[in-house]
Amino acid sequence: MKGIHSEPLDGSTKVSRQQLIIGVIGASSASPRGLDHAYQVGRLIAERGAVLVCGGLGGVMEAASRGCVEAGGDVLGILPGSSSDSANPYVTLPIVTAMGHARNIIIAQTASALIAIEGECGTLSEMAIGMKLGRPVVQLNSWSKLLATYQAETPEQAVEMLFAALEGRLD
Repeated sequence: MKGIHSEPLDGSTKVSRQQLIIGVIGASSASPRGLDHAYQVGRLIAERGAVLVCGGLGGVMEAASRGCVEAGGDVLGILPGSSSDSANPYVTLPIVTAMGHARNIIIAQTASALIAIEGECGTLSEMAIGMKLGRPVVQLNSWSKLLATYQAETPEQAVEMLFAALEGRLD
């Protein structure tokens, strides 16, 4: 959704540089399958022209970040500490919060939709906040059985479900 054009009332052409931001959340200690899925999800998000937002650390966050950056995308890392030194090497836009787990609210608020891959209690909090905010949440290999979320079996299906929900093609 890069460079969306619209016509202002005065007839001039306006170019919006705002991009769709998709959250990838999940376990900091993920399984090999979870890491592979996170990498693929990150790559697919970049291929769709969206920005990836995550917690900026390791595990699912790092794997998704790597996939996104290797596909030419940008990664917004919302970091828990007071230094950008903690960011994984694929975060292109580090945001230092010094907020610890409270940063989960920022991640859910920033993202238009979330994909949860595996996960632990922090992931569960991000999912719940996203749901409270009315964001579509897709789970991939997640242990949670939260209602009002979509369940995907592959990275491709997760990304397709997410974009379909954003476009109003999914109930």
